[in-house]
Amino acid sequence: MEKQLYLSSSPHIHCGETTDKVMRGVIYALLPACAVSIYFFGWPALLVLFLCTGGCMATEALCRKGMGQPLSLGDGSAALTGILLALNLPPSSPWWLALLGAVVAIGIGKQVYGGLGSNPFNPALVARVVLLISFPVQMTTWTAPAPLGSAIDALTTATPLGELKTAVMLTGKLPLLAGSDYLGYFTGNMAGSLGEVSALALLLGAAYLFWRRILTWHIPATYLGSVVLLSGVFWLVDPSRYPSPLFHLCTGGLMLGAFFMATDMVTSPVTGKGMVIFGLGCGIITVLVRLFGGYPEGVSFAILLMNAATPLIDRFSRPSKFGTVPQKG
Repeated sequence: MEKQLYLSSSPHIHCGETTDKVMRGVIYALLPACAVSIYFFGWPALLVLFLCTGGCMATEALCRKGMGQPLSLGDGSAALTGILLALNLPPSSPWWLALLGAVVAIGIGKQVYGGLGSNPFNPALVARVVLLISFPVQMTTWTAPAPLGSAIDALTTATPLGELKTAVMLTGKLPLLAGSDYLGYFTGNMAGSLGEVSALALLLGAAYLFWRRILTWHIPATYLGSVVLLSGVFWLVDPSRYPSPLFHLCTGGLMLGAFFMATDMVTSPVTGKGMVIFGLGCGIITVLVRLFGGYPEGVSFAILLMNAATPLIDRFSRPSKFGTVPQKG
């Protein structure tokens, strides 16, 4: 029997990963952070997670139906955006703030550009920044952790980053007890948004992503490394005014941003060299905003600014074609 010869374009070898598998993997990796947030902030945290996830999925379905396109909820991207949005909100967020954030994330941050794979900015961070600028009171009202089963009522308090920013602006010096509870910062016993309170839970999720080979080292390592290096320089110059690198690592949304937001495959560079540049830029901007900006936190702004620079980074980090000789002059 005569054999048939099939001709097709590359790629000819597939690793087996699909979009929905990757999305589900990231969702699984975020479960420890979700569990810790529910433990420390109780039912309000669960409600915010439910509203953001359901709101993003409903908005995605309405947008796709309105555009006459097939539903895409099965790929898991809308659910993942909802979880990431919830992890960027305070535990005390009112219901309308969570739903409005979901509409902004999917409607403005994603579908207006054409849907999954076409959005230039991380949708969850677009929603967070829009809410932060539009509703600063609701977005900066933080709740002290009250573990499930405790008799502690919900109390409002400042985040460690906010407390330091206020003290430095008023006195020019760090508070006396600044950075005295690193174990609490690492495990999640501090005020903050749902996803930034536990570095330990985020590291567990990141380890799972590395094991699944969904993450590479480029962006997380250069992001965290540049924060440690630059904040360490300022700390060595004046430790009474600038917090230590360990404080920057354990507080705020740095871990969440470095492992789960900056590494978004759609909005980050595609080459290893480009990822290194992207991570360095995120780290430098984060430290500059935290130390000299008007906001105590700079992760969201840093990642969005570097998202905007991604096409340029991709252009200049593009590897040369195999077999070509660069022309001089």
